[in-house]
Amino acid sequence: MRIRRLLAALMATAAFTGLGLTGTATATNGDGASLTPGECTEAGGTVDWSTIPTTRTGTCRGGTLDGRSVD
Repeated sequence: MRIRRLLAALMATAAFTGLGLTGTATATNGDGASLTPGECTEAGGTVDWSTIPTTRTGTCRGGTLDGRSVD
């Protein structure tokens, strides 16, 4: 009986730890910092300046940084 409780506690701890690590990885990927136009093009994208009226910045389209804002 003790082993079963211990195993359940370990599984719960592992599950909560996994959720915490996933949240951390997501937070660092979308840190909200704006890119330079050069960073966007180096990552394989192009700068879409048509989004300036609504977002006040450009948007990187394509490449590995797709969707990030460009100043």
